[in-house]
Amino acid sequence: MRATKMLNDLGQSLWLDNITRELLDSGTLQNYIDELSVTGLTSNPTIFDHAIKNSDAYDEAIHEKLEKGKSSEALFFDLALEDLTRAADMFRPIHEKTNGVDGWVSLEVSPALAYNTASSLAAARELHARARRPNLFIKIPGTKEGLPAIEEAIFAGVPVNVTLLFSREQYLAAADAFMRGIERRIAAGLNPNVGSVASIFVSRWDSAVMDKVPDSLRDQLGIAIAERTYKAYRTLLSSPRWQRVYNDGARPQRLLWASTGTKDPKASDILYVQALAAPFTVNTMPEATLKALSNHSELGPILPADGGDCEKVLAQFSKAGVDVEALAVQLQEEGAKSFVKSWNELMAVITSKSALLEKAS
Repeated sequence: MRATKMLNDLGQSLWLDNITRELLDSGTLQNYIDELSVTGLTSNPTIFDHAIKNSDAYDEAIHEKLEKGKSSEALFFDLALEDLTRAADMFRPIHEKTNGVDGWVSLEVSPALAYNTASSLAAARELHARARRPNLFIKIPGTKEGLPAIEEAIFAGVPVNVTLLFSREQYLAAADAFMRGIERRIAAGLNPNVGSVASIFVSRWDSAVMDKVPDSLRDQLGIAIAERTYKAYRTLLSSPRWQRVYNDGARPQRLLWASTGTKDPKASDILYVQALAAPFTVNTMPEATLKALSNHSELGPILPADGGDCEKVLAQFSKAGVDVEALAVQLQEEGAKSFVKSWNELMAVITSKSALLEKAS
């Protein structure tokens, strides 16, 4: 049995961290659904930047939108919604079969809004309304300014993928924002079943300390942080506060492992996938990692609900001079800046392609 199917049987959802028009048109995405147990999909500005820059598959659509007076950001969201609503429809049978637990796709608000609460909320509501799909998450960063937008979006019934989370503390803040939105819906007599995932970025931890710790600690920090966060997640799932809202019809906000492609050339190509095999979670992985996983037929031990020996491992990093709390803040800030950079590059690609297409016509 393929390891992809084994993870699915374990109770972990496998999502693809990629989307291109070629994936949709060629039938590749459908093949991943049918053969590799893929049950969802995520996107971000970097993914769309690469998709549009490295392909002519979008040229005709860009030309048509230019003729309608669209440009820049408005043109991009038209393109993104076209791709993601198609993908959402492909995952719709899974969404319906699992009663809304699985079968989701994700679209991110402009990363430039990461520190603007009101604009993040307005963008989330607008994109959700335009998509008109029950299985499309709007991605909102779990920054300090993003947390109120997450709460308000959930209260408004907008499904949210909380992105850019790096630590247990950042996760708990995002989970609390989700819960406040759900509790407010219950108090207002509204249906509390609003979907959400909280995305913990894993591999960037190890990239950040690669040359700063002994080789004995190589590629262990991201996994230890994930284990610590998973323990907090499982504790929340069994807490009286969460059980009360479940009793009223809400569903859990699932924990999602993001940034799970192996960055270290010396490590296994499925390092993080194997280490983070756990029920009640999602793993969204790059295409190369998904293909690598499909060639394996074993997984290894399941992630322990109590976090295993994560605190011992984290203590070793502390002794090596790594300030985990400070690094979590740094990684979130750098992640937000990286997404803004990708967003600006994406806008530049669309502008340059638009100019070439207008010139050619």
